[in-house]
Amino acid sequence: MTERRDVVIIGGGHNGLAAAAYLAKAGLDVEVLERLDVLGGAAVSAQAFPGVDARLSRYSYLVSLLPQKVIDDLGLSIALAPRRYSSYTPNPHGAGGLLVDDHDPAATAASFASLGAAADAEAWQRFYAGTGRLARALFPTVTDPLLTRAEARAAVGDDALWDALIERPVGTTIAETFADDLVRGVVYTDALIGTFAPNDDASLLANRCFLYHVIGGGTGAWNVPVGGMGAVSGELARAARLAGARLTTGAEVVALDGDRVVTVREAGGERRIAADQVLVNCSPAELARLLATGSGDDGGLGAASPAAEGAQVKVNLLLSRLPRLKDAALAPEAAFGGTFHINETFRQLQAAYDEAAAGRVPDPLPAEIYCHSLTDPSILGPELRASGAQTLTVFALHAPDRLVTEATNDAMRQTLQAAVLSSLDSVLAEPVESLLLSDANGDPCIETKTTRDLEHALRLPGGSIFHGDLSWPWLEDDAPTGTPAERWGVGTGLAGIHFCGSGAQRGGAVSAIGGHNAAMAVLEERAGL
Repeated sequence: MTERRDVVIIGGGHNGLAAAAYLAKAGLDVEVLERLDVLGGAAVSAQAFPGVDARLSRYSYLVSLLPQKVIDDLGLSIALAPRRYSSYTPNPHGAGGLLVDDHDPAATAASFASLGAAADAEAWQRFYAGTGRLARALFPTVTDPLLTRAEARAAVGDDALWDALIERPVGTTIAETFADDLVRGVVYTDALIGTFAPNDDASLLANRCFLYHVIGGGTGAWNVPVGGMGAVSGELARAARLAGARLTTGAEVVALDGDRVVTVREAGGERRIAADQVLVNCSPAELARLLATGSGDDGGLGAASPAAEGAQVKVNLLLSRLPRLKDAALAPEAAFGGTFHINETFRQLQAAYDEAAAGRVPDPLPAEIYCHSLTDPSILGPELRASGAQTLTVFALHAPDRLVTEATNDAMRQTLQAAVLSSLDSVLAEPVESLLLSDANGDPCIETKTTRDLEHALRLPGGSIFHGDLSWPWLEDDAPTGTPAERWGVGTGLAGIHFCGSGAQRGGAVSAIGGHNAAMAVLEERAGL
């Protein structure tokens, strides 16, 4: 017997939960089907180390793009804590480093001057005043139907700014704006989070990544979710349940046909669910596979979607204390209080790209670190907090999936972990491994995830945290807008089947934007708009 629902949502990540909450609040019969035993997808907290009372944000870890509108609409109790320091970057070729203190402009200017980059301090202020204008113009539009490119450009109202950051490679703009190699690198890293691109990226993929990193909340600030990322997904799940949505875990969707009939495999066997609308909180590649299994036709998605490739390695560490720095004049609490950039000068980033493109692990491996527990110690148990223990999360750049195969994944995980630790040690006064706590089995508290690990655990194609290439947050001027799915950027080309996660236009990161917009498209369709 085939069951019926108004809406079935494939995937219980944070976007799927957001869509479920909106649609159930509107009175629809909604079921979320999640393959894993926990909800949240990549936005989860976990006890990563056996017997250790620490719940780490395992995959995604900071929040910028979650609109206040979604928080208010769904009544979410979410605390996002700001960080005093924007970033610290040690000088890999000399003494000192660049500390950007959001609360002390004079100290920040002095830090620029200590590098011999006083002129870049003024350029920094002008440059980020420009990204602030972009953010204020564009971020309020992400929960509305898509603007056209011409409308977005008009909303920004600054053709020179638009051309510098949208129309020409952002790396070129950065190189022309700043003189210092370290400063250039710090700015450019926002274009490379999960994105494999050279400094002069003619494809403008780096521009798209950069844009999403600087517009969040209308300010570009990245905040720490109090309680860990699981607290964010937990609130979305609570809102969906209270609205009446069914949230089913341990339910793997194995097929979907063009008539929107879902086949789901659970512990008790298989069942079939027919839905008026199906929302897909998984990648285009995964949707193509489900359609091919369900009806023998992938809807053209397989051919239309280029192969996705992630470009990062993620390392979680639990330390007995913060490590001492080579720069003994700077307190570790300040250095690790924001984003800690390691070996990410502009030249180092290009050299690392070139090495990875040639099939080699970069040496040194560019990486950036943040310390959740400094801003939010609640993720640690009382004894760990009292002991001075701290978490470090490392996101290494230019580690593309092409470096890893199924056969070499275990060995490459160790190679990449060693490269991350070596890169970190190059700017510390002591080996970071000497500070690792041990878990209940006596093993060091370090967890490394390759792109292939992400594909296995979360079905992210090629380990891509964006499900593929990021899109601009607007439509091209000649793009069709005849359907709600087209206007909201959630269309798959198949009637009644919509993306609602990172595969949607304006997808990517912990934002709930994809879920919100898919829900709005469904409601418009049902209203006959």
